[in-house]
Amino acid sequence: MKAKAAVFKGQNKPFEVREFDVTKAPSGYGRSELIASGVCGTDIHIYRGKLDTPADTVIGHEFVGKLTDCDPAEASLFGLKTGDNVIADIAVPCGKCLLCRTGDDANCVNMQVTNGENVNRPPHFYGGYAEVNYTPLSNLIKIPETVDPVAAAIFACPGPTVIHSARLAARAGFDIGPDTVCAVQGLGPVGCFAVIYLKGLGVKKIYAVSAHEDPKRSELLKKLGATDVLSLEKDGEEGVTEKLLSENSGLGVDLCVECSGAPSAVNLGINVLRNRGLYLIPGQYSNSGCITLQPQMITFKALRFIGSSQYSVVDVRDYLEFLRTHKELEPDILALGTFYSIGEVNKAFEDAMVGKNIKTLLVK
Repeated sequence: MKAKAAVFKGQNKPFEVREFDVTKAPSGYGRSELIASGVCGTDIHIYRGKLDTPADTVIGHEFVGKLTDCDPAEASLFGLKTGDNVIADIAVPCGKCLLCRTGDDANCVNMQVTNGENVNRPPHFYGGYAEVNYTPLSNLIKIPETVDPVAAAIFACPGPTVIHSARLAARAGFDIGPDTVCAVQGLGPVGCFAVIYLKGLGVKKIYAVSAHEDPKRSELLKKLGATDVLSLEKDGEEGVTEKLLSENSGLGVDLCVECSGAPSAVNLGINVLRNRGLYLIPGQYSNSGCITLQPQMITFKALRFIGSSQYSVVDVRDYLEFLRTHKELEPDILALGTFYSIGEVNKAFEDAMVGKNIKTLLVK
């Protein structure tokens, strides 16, 4: 039996689709067959050379599949069995560093990953861009039987990313609730889920902010929970700023979530936050250039900033629980996906990089 993998060949080089033998799962590992694997903004950064990643690897960290081979006794230790639908989490924290010891293993300073091996080393299928995947059982999270695994794949990374940033806000003493006025910057997968999640937390006023005017996407965001959708192209930066600063009797919004990845978005976020407002920044995940900002704005407004770069297994579990308890969202979430076979990986990347799709996924 053989299966296909899309092999990363280096910066701006086409993926090479190759076939490898499918073997028995090594001890401690589960072998899963692909259901859907998302193309993340991080993967695009890797492709463009903004994040250092060696060639001849199978990138991708949003693999959702069906567990088809494992040692039953080993799998039972993690509540797993063959036939389960699972999400593969690639992060392997050390468990020993200061961050791990203080309950923040998402930011482990010695973090390892499960998808970093050279593709030529058996069992070959370490990353998400493949028809088969081998992941340590400790890093497989069972998807509830009532949750559509394809729906779970849509936000397999954006969901836990947003949830972890909200967890950090709570740890810092900021409670997100019905009266919180929020602005979400960016209408990609992270921004879409941020709107969905904030709505799920009971937030009554959520502004979605984009660079470009897209009526179709604006209507979708309103359907997902946005109170209003603003664009720099249509409303201008001055108009967007004025609208958001009108909240809280002219002070601005309580919470801003930066999901766009555009460095220029940060100044806008600073400007529209009220005094003692909170800026969550999970979106700036590559070196995309520098900006000039006015640091006195941070001082005079006494702003709070929280960066959030990774997530933990607990965040994946919370994400799946959110989907389980919000089944009504499933049709709208599924509608966000555009699907390509592993053999179409280069077309998938081409479309993802020009923003043609909201969420791009590879399927078998």
